[in-house]
Amino acid sequence: MIKKSLITLIYESASIQRWNDHIRPWTGFTEIDKQAHKMFYAYVLAKCEGAHVDMQLLAEGGICEFFHRSILTDIKPPIYHKLVKEKGSQIDKWIIEQLRPEMEGIGGGFFERMERYFTDPDYAALEKKILKAAHYYATNWEFKIIYPMNTETYDIERVKTETTAGLKECNTFPGFVKFERDAFLQDFLQLIGKLRYQQRWAKAVRMPQTFVMGHMLVVAILSYFMTLELEDPCRSRLINNFFSGLFHDVPEALTRDIVSPIKKSVEGLGEILNEIEAEQMHEIVYPMLPEEWHPEIDYYTLHEFCSKIKLDGKCVITTSDEINSKYNDDKYDPIDGQIIRCCDHLSAYIEAYMSLSYGVRSEQMINGYNQLHDSYLEKTVGGIDFSVPFGYYDIN
Repeated sequence: MIKKSLITLIYESASIQRWNDHIRPWTGFTEIDKQAHKMFYAYVLAKCEGAHVDMQLLAEGGICEFFHRSILTDIKPPIYHKLVKEKGSQIDKWIIEQLRPEMEGIGGGFFERMERYFTDPDYAALEKKILKAAHYYATNWEFKIIYPMNTETYDIERVKTETTAGLKECNTFPGFVKFERDAFLQDFLQLIGKLRYQQRWAKAVRMPQTFVMGHMLVVAILSYFMTLELEDPCRSRLINNFFSGLFHDVPEALTRDIVSPIKKSVEGLGEILNEIEAEQMHEIVYPMLPEEWHPEIDYYTLHEFCSKIKLDGKCVITTSDEINSKYNDDKYDPIDGQIIRCCDHLSAYIEAYMSLSYGVRSEQMINGYNQLHDSYLEKTVGGIDFSVPFGYYDIN
């Protein structure tokens, strides 16, 4: 089971401010939001590259690089890249040793693959190229926003030159060129970027503030690690649970965050909102994406908290327990929506816990914390005992 200290490390990145020696927006410019945006760029670039991309290696590479950056905190990019260039192998080995005790609870051989990711240049070579390009695209997205506010800031033109040059150096795989030439795909990533500004718990004063974009990456990482808790999960299950976790709130780029109490206030309102979200996705989002991508995005975002499989090409709702016993096979393309939902709740629970532990309290925050606390005192889903990670954050 994932350790509390590893979850804490994930959330520390929500307090790492990017471009903190520049004038910048106060929302969505944290490390966790940048890393989340990077993974959306990585997904799109991988789809442009084609079926030979290993999506599991892409997901795991993104997780590895996320922890790498979290450990090195907020070192300025030029210094960071210089350190990596000159002392990269030593830094990687040091980071591996920092993470070794934190990763003890993660199953499925993940830590061994993480070691190989950082020490074997030939391992996940294509996926590393895609993640590097995704990093520069997400950085460039930020820079385009802060540049007009910093024209008088010292050395800003050098930063602009280095950012542009770094992006050009990523033209090392065909999918890069395909993405560069597709204005619709770039619009899609711009739309996704709005989730970096959408605040979680919008009506509650709390600390630290988190945003929808970063939350989606937290859910994706937690879902992946929880899936590794299962007995020999199939490859499709691991990939789907990560990317379903990452995509689960994408419709909020169109509708904004509609909190659970509102959805539950009127019988049938939740179903109506789901229909509206689906309509918005098909009217606004899908015209930006190649048609052959639509079924997969639908599979990730529709009924996102239902466990499901594919039978004869059709989506069938099931349970994670049934996936364990009958459908844990790539041919069924399983998604554990129930596990993703628990991870979504765990993320919200930790956010509430953090604020309450800092002494920033509100009725909405206290009620949300208590409801989730009571719901997970004894709760097992798909064979995973979620009372354990929830128990880490008992404030009473």
